[in-house]
Amino acid sequence: MTARHTLVALLSAAVLAGCVGAPGPAQSTPAGGTRNAPIVIRNDHGGNVAANILRREQLANSGREVQLRGFCDSACTMFTTLPNACLAPDATFGFHAPSIGGSSTPAPMVGDLIGQFYRNGIARKWQQSWGNSTKITRISAKRYVQLDPQARLCTR
Repeated sequence: MTARHTLVALLSAAVLAGCVGAPGPAQSTPAGGTRNAPIVIRNDHGGNVAANILRREQLANSGREVQLRGFCDSACTMFTTLPNACLAPDATFGFHAPSIGGSSTPAPMVGDLIGQFYRNGIARKWQQSWGNSTKITRISAKRYVQLDPQARLCTR
């Protein structure tokens, strides 16, 4: 079994066990409706970790810029490190440990799945505090870029 198949199996088990949330009502639309237009993700609550890992792969393979606008919470924050992503200067990003069935108990291993997509200061904050608490911590796009200089702000 490949690492990807193992990951999908683990995620499927977590979904069935109620360790990850349902998909949020995020908007993901092509701006301007053309094939090369950016994909805009706006006001995304995050939701199901497994679904968002698969969605992340689709966004990476789209060949289009992915703009994160409005708020991007929870599993949505995994999109920030896409090579084709940019953060709207006025966007906010919310981090918290995934919980078991919406309780205040962090879900074991699911936080590690999310954390693998972070880097630099964001990864350190995740490991030291954000990934250990189900209370959401929000930061601005500008603060995000300070913590992860590899991230970039959108220019349009």
